[in-house]
Amino acid sequence: MKVQDQDELVHTIALCLVPGIGSITAKKLLTAYHSPQKVFNMLPHLKLPFVKPENTRVKILNDYVNRAQQELRFMQRANIEAIMLSENSFPYRLKTCEDSPVVIFKRGNMDINRKRMVAVVGTRKATEYGYKQCEMIAHELKKYNCTLISGLAYGIDSAAHRAAFSVNIQNIGVLAHGLDRIYPNENKELSKKMELNGGLITEFISLTNPDRENFPKRNRIVAGMVDAVIIVEAGESGGALITADIANSYNREVFAVPGRTNDTFSKGCNNLIKQNKAAILSDVTDLAWYLGWTEKSEGGGKTQQTQLNFSFSMQEETILEIVRQQTEQLDEISLKSGYSIGQTSSILLELEFKGILKTLPGKRYQLSS
Repeated sequence: MKVQDQDELVHTIALCLVPGIGSITAKKLLTAYHSPQKVFNMLPHLKLPFVKPENTRVKILNDYVNRAQQELRFMQRANIEAIMLSENSFPYRLKTCEDSPVVIFKRGNMDINRKRMVAVVGTRKATEYGYKQCEMIAHELKKYNCTLISGLAYGIDSAAHRAAFSVNIQNIGVLAHGLDRIYPNENKELSKKMELNGGLITEFISLTNPDRENFPKRNRIVAGMVDAVIIVEAGESGGALITADIANSYNREVFAVPGRTNDTFSKGCNNLIKQNKAAILSDVTDLAWYLGWTEKSEGGGKTQQTQLNFSFSMQEETILEIVRQQTEQLDEISLKSGYSIGQTSSILLELEFKGILKTLPGKRYQLSS
């Protein structure tokens, strides 16, 4: 890594350590000042409640930079790679999320921008039914060369990771703590196996404990990195349902494995289906149909060009140019256009009303024939 890039990384990590500056604020500051170094030069003069009294701000900011430099040395020893939001290698799906982290850390042998990525999550108190569903899902995902992502927690998460390893598909665990430890401890050996074809991701630096408030943050990365989230088993409340809500807010497809009405850990899944927050997953072919995972829908031939007799805004022209090339998903269109998910959705809807575009399963768009 070049000295300039190393300095940018150090200041990006340090920015994440400043109390009161979350992911959204950090992204706004980086957009406004164009580099983390410039953000740090301006922080002492900005009215941000990150430290008091004001005359100690510069010293404390320097402490954060020193801690980030310490983290860089740890990364070098532990074979950890950091990826900043500004880099092309940052997960493109996650990049479209408003509250995505500005830096992530990863270890292992993985492609975090694979074409097909699915999360499988659920209760920590899994049943035999849940374990069998995880095995079935992993086996079916292999047919589609799909990456499986989960949170390496007890229960369904661990079962999903083990099933993915057993069928040798890329297998990524997202952590709620730093990469200097594994929680729960029982998954240490599993995590080492995962690094052969996949690995571990986190937004937290070393020495970060798996504190309660970190798990919802972990869940947003799980939801943001994938095309769809599958809930295998869930009670009436819990982290899996939080992940489902986040995934819906990110315009990801959500699926739930149904169960008997009197099963405690099927109530959450059944409620998601009943409330139209998730589609029923009987097997992975349901998901494949929704996401257009067929040879025909992936575009072996050229799309017939539609005669356009409308005048279009600059934003609409940008979107149309992207979709003319090939069928695209909402988050990919957002990323390529530079527009937010909300702005992109609004433009796509207007083009649908004009009869120029049509929606396919999996929030994919193509020119109308």
